[in-house]
Amino acid sequence: MRVLVMTAVAPERDAVQRGLGRDSRFEFALAGIGLVAAAVNGAIELAKAEYDLVVIAGIAGGFVGRAEVGSLVVSSEIIAADLGVELLDGFSSLDELGFGSTRVGVAADAAERVTAALLAAGLQAQMAPVLTVATATGTAATAAKLAARVPGAAAEAMEGFGIATAAQQRGVPVLEIRAISNAIGPRDRDAWRIGDALKALEAASSVLAEVL
Repeated sequence: MRVLVMTAVAPERDAVQRGLGRDSRFEFALAGIGLVAAAVNGAIELAKAEYDLVVIAGIAGGFVGRAEVGSLVVSSEIIAADLGVELLDGFSSLDELGFGSTRVGVAADAAERVTAALLAAGLQAQMAPVLTVATATGTAATAAKLAARVPGAAAEAMEGFGIATAAQQRGVPVLEIRAISNAIGPRDRDAWRIGDALKALEAASSVLAEVL
């Protein structure tokens, strides 16, 4: 198996590498920040070689009551939550408008195996939708709208849908694994636990190597 691991930034990549050790099946690339950079860089990397799987990994915000800080979320579906049109009576996604899709499926069997293995290793983990947003949420009102728009969503980040779309175009299955560094809502940087999230990501990566 040949696996491409994409993270937004180097500290996330380094955490995954520490967890995976010297496993030659895994290759690494940086996606950059945001959906557009991730889609472009994902397409570039996937054009260089043939891969059996793309793993999107990194830290993320967690919805209050759904994903606690320090826990792990394995995506059941990757959703571009704010890609659509704002109307007077609410929001309509590209799907509802008939202009395309805001959802990319994941390698479901692999996601289920990874989630089960994380739990068996004593890590706090769940399988749930992960949102991709163009603007990180900073208010309770926006958090509530997103939670209502995608029931069951557990986390939000900024790159998943871009990388997943590039992989989908190449016919390569995808996993997304996120470690929660902060609660989604009013931004309180003093409450963020990025170090703990990176440690959780490292621990998850060591389990990933055993499952794939």
